[in-house]
Amino acid sequence: MNKVAWRYDRISRYYDIFQSLIERVLFSRWRAMLWRYPRGDILEVGVGTGKNIPYYPKVKRLIAIDISEGMLEGAKRKIQMGDGSPILMKADIMNLPFKDESFDCVVSTFVFCSVPDPIKGLEEVYRVLKSIGKMYLLEHVLSENRLIRLWEEVHNPITSRLFGFNVNRDTRRNLKVSGFKVTLDKKMAMKDVFRFFVVQKLRKAQ
Repeated sequence: MNKVAWRYDRISRYYDIFQSLIERVLFSRWRAMLWRYPRGDILEVGVGTGKNIPYYPKVKRLIAIDISEGMLEGAKRKIQMGDGSPILMKADIMNLPFKDESFDCVVSTFVFCSVPDPIKGLEEVYRVLKSIGKMYLLEHVLSENRLIRLWEEVHNPITSRLFGFNVNRDTRRNLKVSGFKVTLDKKMAMKDVFRFFVVQKLRKAQ
């Protein structure tokens, strides 16, 4: 079994409890803000236990994936079945099972901290986005503040081994390396740790 999937399967039953405080204080209002933007055919990568589901817009096609069966079970419990219900799928962000240019928007909330190869995952997102498609991300990232950065580097071996997520990912750099143009980089909390990114797929030259 994939190591990331195993880690999240292990904590899936308690995941919502672990995050209940920060979800109530910060994350829930950030999610509501983010989901005002995506339209058209939407892919959510790393749906987890489905914390974004209450904020989904009414669109014809919304697919949400995760690598962990346990986390997907939590998401399924949050879905009210009916017309326009999102489709939940088990899939690996580093090997997305979709054709090139399949989606208008991709959404990711606190996901790329746990992807083993974040650039490969972002390149897959780039591939499945339509021309000039957009990606919306909430992430915690490596700070430019020296003291915060030191704290992140010191704690990263602990968080990555115990829970599978990294607190020292330079996500802005990874986005640019993967070919995206960063159109918005908004600092949300803890100076520059929590960030809201909007990035755009660049049209390739003819």
